[in-house]
Amino acid sequence: MTQTVPLTRPQLRRLLRDARRALTPAEQRQASRGIYRQLAQHPLFRKARHIALYLPNDSEIDPRMLMREAQRRGKTTYLPVLSAWPKSKMSFQRVDHGEKLRPNRFRIPEPQICAARQRQIWALDLILLPLVGFDEVGGRLGMGGGFYDRSLAYQGRRKAWKKPVLLGLAHECQKVERLAQASWDVPLQGTVSDKGWYLAAATSLN
Repeated sequence: MTQTVPLTRPQLRRLLRDARRALTPAEQRQASRGIYRQLAQHPLFRKARHIALYLPNDSEIDPRMLMREAQRRGKTTYLPVLSAWPKSKMSFQRVDHGEKLRPNRFRIPEPQICAARQRQIWALDLILLPLVGFDEVGGRLGMGGGFYDRSLAYQGRRKAWKKPVLLGLAHECQKVERLAQASWDVPLQGTVSDKGWYLAAATSLN
């Protein structure tokens, strides 16, 4: 959807969450297959060895087909885990096929926390992030908790960095014309929807 009426971030967040919640189960399954087709054979996905994903919540587009494909190809996959303290900290922990998960405080499944299985974020090759809204120039509107922005804040202190590549995953209906970005927002290299790719200017992912 293209939103032209100025809205506050909370208002826009509600609008876009309602849009993805309105998708039927059949449309959700079709979108999941679409995101798989967009990414599974892309050179970026094929070359990445350490890939962080997420488990869908609140009608987010579902990347589990990609996670299973990555594991089938022998890649190492990671999921976000929230620390008990400080509550604002998020890390990425290795997850294996068939591993038992438990709900965190937001009722999102995650692995049993084990520091030895966690990987520094700068050592990941690719992070596929959930989002509420996105634009064509790398803007991302999240759920408002700031977990990803805090985890990736180190990038603003580096003059040059190549890893990890940050790609948002979204339903096409979550696209907006332009997102106003706060100083703490970490820009993405692009967003992939079930319909196509939206790369930030001057971004090359091949």
